[in-house]
Amino acid sequence: MRLVFAGTPEVAVPALDALLASGRHEVAAVVTRPDAPAGRGRRLIASPVAERAMEAGIEVLKPNRPRDEDFLTRLREIAPDCCPVVAYGALLPRVALDVPAHGWVNLHFSLLPAWRGAAPVQHSVLAGDEITGASTFLIEEGLDSGPVYGTVTEQIRPTDTSGDLLTRLAFAGAGLLAATMDGIEDGSLKAVPQPAEGVTLAPKINVEDAHVDWSAPALRVDRLVRACTPAPGAWTVFRGERLKLIHVTPVPERTDLAPGRLSVGKNDVFVGTGSYAVELLWVQAQGKKPMRAADWARGARIGDGEGLGG
Repeated sequence: MRLVFAGTPEVAVPALDALLASGRHEVAAVVTRPDAPAGRGRRLIASPVAERAMEAGIEVLKPNRPRDEDFLTRLREIAPDCCPVVAYGALLPRVALDVPAHGWVNLHFSLLPAWRGAAPVQHSVLAGDEITGASTFLIEEGLDSGPVYGTVTEQIRPTDTSGDLLTRLAFAGAGLLAATMDGIEDGSLKAVPQPAEGVTLAPKINVEDAHVDWSAPALRVDRLVRACTPAPGAWTVFRGERLKLIHVTPVPERTDLAPGRLSVGKNDVFVGTGSYAVELLWVQAQGKKPMRAADWARGARIGDGEGLGG
């Protein structure tokens, strides 16, 4: 089939690579978000998908909005049979959805209808799910509600961060998306409506959502830190400044600390929660680089009775 691929971040690149390597389909163009400012100089930087497409010699379309007439005109000129999508980052209007004969097919990182929305991987980690996966579905105007072509499953490991899990799903999902394109082309694959039961929502997790409540149980704190790593980053307050929490681990045998209270040893740092303590392993103080929590604590010279929170 003749394809126009839509995607923006690094997590979408494995799927683009899988389609380029398939040998069955022609990726005629890529649609991605406009260049965005990055770094200290705020220089405009092309998206990872745009960079990969340019390396492959593929036309890159960067509409400010996918309803822009110039973009729609060019899309119609390319005349794709199908438009596979991975984390494009903009809502597609009906006028764009109607262009390809086989529609726009999204790779979503959950087992639909669970975790519809912008942050499915983060919410699956936060909820303590043991199994997640990826789904390909036909995009409709509703929120991730279209009929599903196929799924793959992935176990969530006890120490997985969202970044760890998303990396594995990006590669597993790339194979699923390529297989979905094959099945649509040869007619062997039909989309099946999602069940009405089991719908859960996964809205974007913002910085305030990532603020740790030390009165919560240790398992909740651990899940929040893992769910918010690498972004937006779980955080707390120490001496009036934000302290980013990169890696913690629950310690059920430490039940002697009040919520937020610190206990500093020679090579370890514990903090109390609403159940039992967690050990701080890696942190990042404001304006500093990530460091081992024990090194941070030595530098901070934490006194008796000090704690985190606020």
